[in-house]
Amino acid sequence: MTIKVVRGNPTPEELAAALAVVQARAAAAASLPPGAPGPRDSWSDPARIATRRLPQPGPATWTRTYWPS
Repeated sequence: MTIKVVRGNPTPEELAAALAVVQARAAAAASLPPGAPGPRDSWSDPARIATRRLPQPGPATWTRTYWPS
């Protein structure tokens, strides 16, 4: 596996931290049995949308349409 820094100039500590996260994710994926589904990404989880309260009409409704409450 090759990791390339495209922008910026990370310190050795920042690079080591990023590499540790990538290696931990790869180890977790490798430890799953063959054919088992991987962990769900919270962004694609439909339950995330269903748990939020929909904005109600009012003067400040537009402020709640993008930012999480």
